[in-house]
Amino acid sequence: MTPADLSRTVLHAVRRAVDEDVLRAPVPARVRVERTRPGGSGDYACAVALQLAGEAGLPALEVARILRDRVAAEPGIGRVEVTGPGFLSFTLDAPADRDRAVLDAVRERGLAYGHGVAFRGEALQLHHAREVRAAVTADAVRRLLAAQGARVRVGCEEAGAEDAWARLGVRPDVYGPDVYGAGAPERIVIRPVPAGATGAELLERLGPDAARWGLLRPAAHDRAALGPDLLVQGEANPLFRVRYAYARTRALTRNAAALGSASEPEGVAPAGPPAGQGPAPHAGPGPYGEPPARPLLDLLADHPGVLLAAARHRAPDRVARQLEAVAHAFFDFHDSCPPLPMGDEKPSAAHRSRLALAEAAGTVLAGGLSLLGISAPAHL
Repeated sequence: MTPADLSRTVLHAVRRAVDEDVLRAPVPARVRVERTRPGGSGDYACAVALQLAGEAGLPALEVARILRDRVAAEPGIGRVEVTGPGFLSFTLDAPADRDRAVLDAVRERGLAYGHGVAFRGEALQLHHAREVRAAVTADAVRRLLAAQGARVRVGCEEAGAEDAWARLGVRPDVYGPDVYGAGAPERIVIRPVPAGATGAELLERLGPDAARWGLLRPAAHDRAALGPDLLVQGEANPLFRVRYAYARTRALTRNAAALGSASEPEGVAPAGPPAGQGPAPHAGPGPYGEPPARPLLDLLADHPGVLLAAARHRAPDRVARQLEAVAHAFFDFHDSCPPLPMGDEKPSAAHRSRLALAEAAGTVLAGGLSLLGISAPAHL
């Protein structure tokens, strides 16, 4: 069960309690769950009972108990506790089950893993100045909102966009200070700190991918660093590190195929060895129990929540930071737990499981780069 799944499960419990007339309060549009802080109880915590208590006319502890009873039996939930003044603390099923559910979700959704329906049915209007950073940021915010189900139009306050904008992936729908007409949704103004350069200048110096990363990686209230460091092919350049991590996952898949192997998440019975060969030697403990795997698995599980928060706060920089963290965790895992056999080793179940995790990381990296409008080359 991913954090997004848990959020939907709790929201469903609220609806059930209201439908059963046990709880008399408006059903919220969404429920927020957060990873438990160090020293806390369980895997995740939620304050929805505290939020509903006032309108329900009940103590928060009682609301929490009502919801606990309706969540505890749901698949994927190991234990639900009421803590403090009315927090719900969730312990999910065994880590192996959770990890497998995350990898299955990544495989099933592909590049759309983490997309959701939080804004389904909403029509939103983004508006930005005739300035390249504002235009690129509005385009990225449009992608993030659309990935959560919204219908989005983008307007530029002045006619005559730079010719270079199209090469940066920017194509406003309308131009002018008042272009939406009566009855249109309120405009959401996208106004980051200006880039201090034109789109044409950035394209000439950096090219489209490095320019977009440089414009989107800082928070909107920070200045964008748009120097030659964005082109350095080394670990000190976060963009290179993210794209290199993705390219490495693709190379692992190709090299595994050359060895006659393929990925299989832990818990799947692997295919037997080729005819005439004995069983492959074991390559160590189950890979998802290996300490270097845990940070990567947690980041993949949290990815849907990161994308939703980035859309809600109009903050593509959150996606960029998430991709940096995934790339860092991937390399730590890759270097400590090789997904491919070394020397005279034969591919084992552990190698196949590690490869499944590496491929999931690559899928998340490629999907995140796509939302930022940045390409993910399979070779670097």
